[in-house]
Amino acid sequence: MAKKEEQLICELCGREVQYLTRHHLVPREEGGRYGATAELCQPCHSTLHLTFSNRELATLYNSIPALQEAEDMQKYLKWVRNKRIERISNRRSRRR
Repeated sequence: MAKKEEQLICELCGREVQYLTRHHLVPREEGGRYGATAELCQPCHSTLHLTFSNRELATLYNSIPALQEAEDMQKYLKWVRNKRIERISNRRSRRR
């Protein structure tokens, strides 16, 4: 009998996805190396780092509820919840 596949759910957008990435709620560069993490789909993870600086993530958006309530994330989360995308190009190196 085949083993039932584990359901992977992004903690930020709530979508079922094939892969999850580990997001440090306080970025490692801001002292969060051993702190709390969240399992996010790659599009959500990339969008967070494109939208906010590490300092903003560490001080203002260091929990899933805070990220979900962030004004800058509202339009994205509404859009992505109905999509079947698994990956978006990672453009973090072009940032600010």
